[in-house]
Amino acid sequence: MSFMMRKTLRRTKIVATMGPATNTPETVEAMIRAGVDIVRLNFSHGELEDHKYRAKLVRDAAKKLGWSVGILGDLQGPKIRIDRFIDGKVTIYPGDSFVLDAAFDENAGTNERVGIAYKDLPNDVYKGDDLMLDDGRIVLEVTDVIDKTEIHTTVIVGGELSNNKGINKRGGGISAEALSEKDKEDIKYAAEIGVDFLAVSFPRDAADLVYARELLRDAGSNAAIVSKVERAEAVEQPTLDAIIEASDVIMVARGDLGVEIGDANLPLMQKKIIKRSRQLNRAVITATQMMETMIDNTIPTRAEVFDVANAVMDGTDAVMLSGETAVGKHPAKVVAAMADICIEAEQSTNSKKSKHRIGKKFERIDEGIAMSAMYAANHMGVKGIGALTESGSTVLWMSRISSGIPIYAMTTHEETCRRVNIYRGVYPVYIHEPLTSPREANRLVVEHLLDEQIVSKGDLVIITKGDIVGTGTDGGTNQMKIIKVGEHQDG
Repeated sequence: MSFMMRKTLRRTKIVATMGPATNTPETVEAMIRAGVDIVRLNFSHGELEDHKYRAKLVRDAAKKLGWSVGILGDLQGPKIRIDRFIDGKVTIYPGDSFVLDAAFDENAGTNERVGIAYKDLPNDVYKGDDLMLDDGRIVLEVTDVIDKTEIHTTVIVGGELSNNKGINKRGGGISAEALSEKDKEDIKYAAEIGVDFLAVSFPRDAADLVYARELLRDAGSNAAIVSKVERAEAVEQPTLDAIIEASDVIMVARGDLGVEIGDANLPLMQKKIIKRSRQLNRAVITATQMMETMIDNTIPTRAEVFDVANAVMDGTDAVMLSGETAVGKHPAKVVAAMADICIEAEQSTNSKKSKHRIGKKFERIDEGIAMSAMYAANHMGVKGIGALTESGSTVLWMSRISSGIPIYAMTTHEETCRRVNIYRGVYPVYIHEPLTSPREANRLVVEHLLDEQIVSKGDLVIITKGDIVGTGTDGGTNQMKIIKVGEHQDG
């Protein structure tokens, strides 16, 4: 019997984006050693063959190291962007008139007019609206919409504007569907690659997630659905709750969300989304510009340290790196730096206390076992938890309870290992052969915790399992056993 060993007792997981800077086996292996739990393939950039190559790099490196690393495919979403300029870029100044023209040549932009990729944009804006270009660096006020093709604006905040920059409407309200035709094709390719997670960009409501899941299942994949919360309308209730419940994982995508709701509103909104996702038993990723100066530098700024630490103390399951690893000069160093910050932030008292679902009714037996196990663990000085699991549902519920107690998800399914790797405080353990008896299951858990030096003789361990281990049955956890290490382990 052998295991897929954990790297560290860091509870918060790290998602790192693949890109040109991660195209060698040595770099990928160094990043995984430094602490990467999930890699992200960004379908907004690169060719499909690039993503296939990078996925293989990750699978090969993870297999070599004996560690579980998940793969997240991130769909581009609707192209709400300007087209291109004759000279690649222009400079526009406050007070200038500037036209966004849906009928204009896509390569003929000037400092007076540029085409737009999303041809229905003139139907979504009105006089007085503010349009934010290039993540809010350029601000235009709409003065008129002519013939449903030309959006006339006055420049409020000017500067340099280059090709293909994104467009947001302050306050939201752009009606573009979340899944473009490119996304639908990319879903098929993501399934072919074998991604463990699929991120949907700019979902408007729960229906967008339901549709994405249907397309993914039709393509033959059982990957988890990640909702990137980045539209203003997506954070309003009851839409936010519906989006969370239609998803497996929520991503706080702070770039476009900040542009639409205003950067000043982001910190409280981040806390709200993290809290609500955990309350509804979903994992959550905090993303965008977390360590951005490390694209070039070898150390983060103090502000970046505080940003990562605050997300950890808010209860995020994972923190994400984008350009820092995709195109940065120091991919492994930035991962290591983020890991160190997470470990220190997890020492906060708030990170180890929880009132999650106190007084709430549990709908399922396995959920009741998971909650009971964590309640007992937090009140009895238990040193470690071993959960024999098929789908990972039990450890998801356990991980919603804040504690400093490591939870080992022990499973015969490699896919489950990669999926649970996103859950805070959960460490996957791959069991190569099905277990044949409760006694063997108990022995396996205790031996693993001893090997990892989590427990010693006399310590308490909690084990959760179903009647028959390794049958592939979802939702079968119905037993909790408390064992003192060194005593008999029957039953």
